[in-house]
Amino acid sequence: MDKLSYSVLEKSGYDGYLLKDAPEKVLQFGEGNFLRAFVDYFFDMMNEKAGFNGKVCITQPIGKGLSDMIGDQEGLYTLFLRGQENGQKVNNKRVISCVSRCLNPYRDYDKLMDCASNPELRFIVSNTTEAGIAYDPECKKDDKPASSFPGKLTQFLYERFNKGLKGFIILSCELIDRNGDELKKCVNQYIDQWGLGEDFKKWTNDENIFCSTLVDRIVPGYPRNEAEQICNELGYQDNLIDTAEVFGAWVIEGPQSIKDELPFEKAGLPIMVVDNVDPYKKRKVRILNGAHTSMIMAAYISGQDIVRDCMKDDVIKGFMNKALYDEIIPVLKASLSEDDLLDFAKAVSDRFANPFIDHQLLSISLNSQSKWKARVMPTVVEYYEQNKSLPPVLTFSFAAFLSFYHLGQEKGDKCLIGKRGNDSFEIKDDEWVLDDFFAIKDEPMDKVAEKIISNEKMWGDALKKLPGFEQTVKDDLKLIEEKGMYEAMKAISK
Repeated sequence: MDKLSYSVLEKSGYDGYLLKDAPEKVLQFGEGNFLRAFVDYFFDMMNEKAGFNGKVCITQPIGKGLSDMIGDQEGLYTLFLRGQENGQKVNNKRVISCVSRCLNPYRDYDKLMDCASNPELRFIVSNTTEAGIAYDPECKKDDKPASSFPGKLTQFLYERFNKGLKGFIILSCELIDRNGDELKKCVNQYIDQWGLGEDFKKWTNDENIFCSTLVDRIVPGYPRNEAEQICNELGYQDNLIDTAEVFGAWVIEGPQSIKDELPFEKAGLPIMVVDNVDPYKKRKVRILNGAHTSMIMAAYISGQDIVRDCMKDDVIKGFMNKALYDEIIPVLKASLSEDDLLDFAKAVSDRFANPFIDHQLLSISLNSQSKWKARVMPTVVEYYEQNKSLPPVLTFSFAAFLSFYHLGQEKGDKCLIGKRGNDSFEIKDDEWVLDDFFAIKDEPMDKVAEKIISNEKMWGDALKKLPGFEQTVKDDLKLIEEKGMYEAMKAISK
């Protein structure tokens, strides 16, 4: 079978959109599945729908990567967006043609630096994992390249500055808070460490826009189990097939002038430029992640294993919807419009029901202590402040969290071993969290509630001082003991 290329598509009679030749307008640090299914998809759509007419030059951030594979396919790959929209199954295929090439800077350092001479290059995009935006003082100016991503970026910006060309709009997509701000801070540290001068420092900070962004799309990536069948159906060999959910959202913090250069509105894309990305991060954490964390442990104890199947169960879905619409969204109305919140919540239901993704409840349960603290606890506290009462479902989710961890009656390798019926499962969290639960494994549940709620290393004093919280959790635990988890969920969400 022929490998994917422009000529192979031409011979096959492919009638979809392709852009073979265009100037490179984007430099992308990172060649992984996420960027190719998210950022590159958006640029490809802007090329087709809004006349952006720009190619993406990718550079891999580490020595081992996909540069040769991407080169072998002339930058082309097939992307499948699969999921559910408005209750309907969706499976959309698109050949992405916005990628011009992929450089390995450990082999092609001079070619990477040559990109700085391109006056049409305007955007720098990155996703170098959560650990990618970090300052490493071992990096040197004359390294070819610097080992850290911020070091590489500083080298590239310095080359651009010396060419006397304009700066960039820099779009950080790493999954850390204030990613653009953190990247800018690291670059400035290298400027100082390497003695690159005040003129360059001023140009870096005044002529470049470092945007903090929020990205949201689940990307399962290469469909290993389906790849052979898919290639047979496509009629060509594609070693870079990518898959992602249909939903996508990109929130960019920066000046509105960015929209003059990125025609995403004309292309009808789910991209926003805002003054402050933080409310949108809160929306994602509280609604999407909060719905996951507040539901999955009770659902698992009730016998479910996959998120999609939970959406087919009226009790579990009703439990989640009551949390979303009666408890989480009312708290968030102060920072975002109700319509925006409702639309996002509606999309969450479709995302959870995605027929193409087997999202395991146990994988979501990893580190549930810190997740409940970050995703659910702030809503519980703010709900009480607004209503002088506790949110029933979210409070119950804490009782479910205690019940789930209390099932860990044996120690395993960096986990506790729990039992659900005849089946064993692993409870995974930070070692100290597991130790704290294991130390009280023989205590009755009301004592477990008292000790965990008063554990300031876990929660500070937020739960201990929350009026009525401990007693309500104890009542919920008694309800679970009497009725079983599933019937207790049904009772609490009426």
